[in-house]
Order: sequence, then C-alpha cells, then structure tokens
Amino acid sequence: MVKRVGLYPGTFDPLTNGHVDIIGRAVKLVDRLVIGVAINEDKGPLFSLKERVEMVEEASAKLRGPAEIVVQPFDTLLMKFAESVGAQIIVRGLRAVADFEYEFAMVGMNQKLNPAVETVFLMADPTHQAIASRLVKEIARLQGSVAQFVPQEVERRLKAKFGVS
Repeated sequence: MVKRVGLYPGTFDPLTNGHVDIIGRAVKLVDRLVIGVAINEDKGPLFSLKERVEMVEEASAKLRGPAEIVVQPFDTLLMKFAESVGAQIIVRGLRAVADFEYEFAMVGMNQKLNPAVETVFLMADPTHQAIASRLVKEIARLQGSVAQFVPQEVERRLKAKFGVS
C-alpha cells in the first residue's frame, strides 16, 4: 500500500503552540509527516539548528495520531527536499490574509517546479492566530511571559537564552 507522505516545513525559531496545532492536525491527513526544519542562516535564528530540531522532536513526541512523525533538517530548495522525502503534500499553516498572499505566490512557484506535489493549507486555530515566532522572541527578550504561546520546554529554553529566571 502506498503511503501518503506530508511535509510541514518551517524554521521553527522557536516552535510555537500554533506550529504544534498544525502538526497535530496534519498527522490526521497523512500516513507519514516529515517536519522539515529549515537551515536558513539569512534569518539569523535565535536557536541553533540542533536546538530547533530538539524542540520540534520533544513537542511532536507528545502528539498521538495515526501518522508516523519524522523531524529532519534541510537546507535545499523546498521542492527538492519534498521530492527527497517522497512527499506528495506540503502542509502550510495560515494565520491571516498576509500569510495567504505570501503562500499563494510560493504555491505557484512550487507547482511550476513539481506539479505532482500539492500544497494543503490549514487555518490556524483562532486561539493561535496572533502567535508569531518573531513576536514570541521579542516578548521573551523583554522578559514578558510567553507561557501561553509556546510549549513549556520551549518557554524554558527561551528564558535560558535571555537569562530570565
């Protein structure tokens, strides 16, 4: 039997509850979900690749579902990575119209690169729509509480990064 493989790519710097929500819903759509942690030094990540992979592995290990979950870093063109892991579906989360505009352009380019790989958009749960990794980092840097935005382990790591007790 052919397995349906999905790919959920992102930098996950840091992983948020919104990301975890999308992962938890994506595993219902596929037999195998590859969570691709992007190596993108141009974004100047707060967390190292190793730390980001660990955060995603810790959070996804707590999820139960029919799909196998694999966390894998990548530094290639997204479509090349999708092909290398055998993905038929790329999963993307949408929070707002601004996300859609960016993602719409990306889908068009990806379809030109490989029309056999579909992109599926999952709308963020309303409780997570305002969460953005960039804003979470800013709140943590200014010593605000990020407990409602990220898994507990990620909160601990953010506090350690910014020297908050």
